[in-house]
Amino acid sequence: MSTWSSEGITLGYGDEGSGDPLVLVHGHPFDRTMWRPQVEHFSRAGWRVITPDLRGYGESTVAPGKTTLEAFARDIAGLLDHLGVDRFILGGLSMGGQIVMEFHRLFPGRIRGLLLADTFAAAETEEGRTWRYEMAERLLREGMAGYAEEVLPKMVAPHNIQALPAVAEHVLAMMSGTSPEGAAAALRGRAERPDYTDMLREIAVPTLVVVGSDDEFTPVEDARLIHDRVPDATLAIINEAAHMPNLERPAEFNAALGRFLDSLATPVAAGR
Repeated sequence: MSTWSSEGITLGYGDEGSGDPLVLVHGHPFDRTMWRPQVEHFSRAGWRVITPDLRGYGESTVAPGKTTLEAFARDIAGLLDHLGVDRFILGGLSMGGQIVMEFHRLFPGRIRGLLLADTFAAAETEEGRTWRYEMAERLLREGMAGYAEEVLPKMVAPHNIQALPAVAEHVLAMMSGTSPEGAAAALRGRAERPDYTDMLREIAVPTLVVVGSDDEFTPVEDARLIHDRVPDATLAIINEAAHMPNLERPAEFNAALGRFLDSLATPVAAGR
């Protein structure tokens, strides 16, 4: 594992392949291993794939209290500065997609292209804020195991839990293994997230919007809203997948992402 530290926070990260940089941001309550099929595929295809563990997740420092999307985005910017990566293609799924939107708000000039997967652009509702605060307290009281079992059939489509047991086990293990303190901090931060809807019209780089056809957390309608507002965005709906299409249907997800990446640049097998 590679690590980078700044101001008391250490981030674990993966950095594989060479060529144009592709940075992938995981969702909640996962870690960078959720991108394993994409790392394996695109690092072999001539891309440098960088996958951070967000603070509070995976092998990164647990940060109790509240972690805002801005804090996550600035962590990623610091890591990329450390790696000498100035401009890159940035993608994220679910909370990772919201971090991508926040990164664009803060550092639009660093981004060459965007991947927004199974995510939601609007601010949290009052009901949603209450739910996130209450869930944060529940995770601190009970731990992650019960929550992980409860939401697994929404993260991974029920038919895929049966047909793809290794995928279901991976998703369950990521959720169960996440620090309750880190997850709670992120929930509190997301409860107070800004509304990115108006900003979508200001995105001036190529953007790919991806969603699983059976996603209940961020359904196809949410993806269509993002697609319709981002100028010249591309929409890919991954059939027979729920909230984790990159794991449930990796071939289809990689094909959609690959077409998008090919439209931006031709990967080269050059040194870093």
